[in-house]
Amino acid sequence: MAKPSPPPRPRRLIGYARVSTEDQVTDAQADELRQAGCAVIHHEQGSGASRSRPVLAKLMREIRAGDVLVVVRLDRLARSVSHLLEVIETLEKRGAHFRSLRDPIDTSTPQGMFSLQVLGAVAQLERALIAERTKAGIAAARARGRLPGNPGLRERRPESIRAVAAARDSAYVGDLIASAQSWLPIVRRLRPQHNWDDVVRVLSHKGQSWTVERLRRSVYRLVREGLAEPELVQRAPRRQPEDRLMTLVAGIAIADPDLSLRAIAAQLEAMRERTPRGGWQWAASSVKHLLDRARRLGLKVHEPADG
Repeated sequence: MAKPSPPPRPRRLIGYARVSTEDQVTDAQADELRQAGCAVIHHEQGSGASRSRPVLAKLMREIRAGDVLVVVRLDRLARSVSHLLEVIETLEKRGAHFRSLRDPIDTSTPQGMFSLQVLGAVAQLERALIAERTKAGIAAARARGRLPGNPGLRERRPESIRAVAAARDSAYVGDLIASAQSWLPIVRRLRPQHNWDDVVRVLSHKGQSWTVERLRRSVYRLVREGLAEPELVQRAPRRQPEDRLMTLVAGIAIADPDLSLRAIAAQLEAMRERTPRGGWQWAASSVKHLLDRARRLGLKVHEPADG
């Protein structure tokens, strides 16, 4: 007799409350979220225009399939319609849902999904209108003999330069946070046991474009923002040149624990890595030998299947 399947895990309602300044409090939002059934509420202080939302970024990394992210109003979550759609798309990829208590959006219902499609159309129209207004404004300024752009920057005013630099820095951090889910877990599995070159090679084979300097700078910045662990930027153990292949093979195995010995061999061939004897054809036994050496030296490498 077949065993009955376990009951489905109850959906968790996870609240997110945000205020713009330190003078404001999230008490009123928290009360509404608790009344809606949120047992866990994340609080954040940050401007609505800011792309840097470390609390929200951490929440998005940890939310599980079936969970529902709940806010009081849409403006508590997103900077714009496009940002809102980006957040909801990320939730959908993780099998989670989104609900706004004061807006007709609940992605777990057909009505809510319809409202979301309407918002998507509005966002597309909004982008088109902004582009048209920008072109018209530039044309009007040129007709009056004015130059488009920021006059403070053209005149090299220090306060204007500082404001633009701060905005660019905030956007840079926001972009790092938004993309971190695709590369930071691999960095966490490989660093600091493996050097930056090997980490970049593993990421490149997974279709991501990184240089050592750009990856190192990105990880250092997330560490400085408190969004990544400080040990990620520690110096990797110094190894002899002949150990490079061993650390590379170990890095591939750690980054993707589901790979078999033959799959690792295929990756090495695709990366145009020569075998220890200088050939191009990798055997599963050669991969196993290198992984055994890595384990003897203290690297935590699982035992892949020989399939």
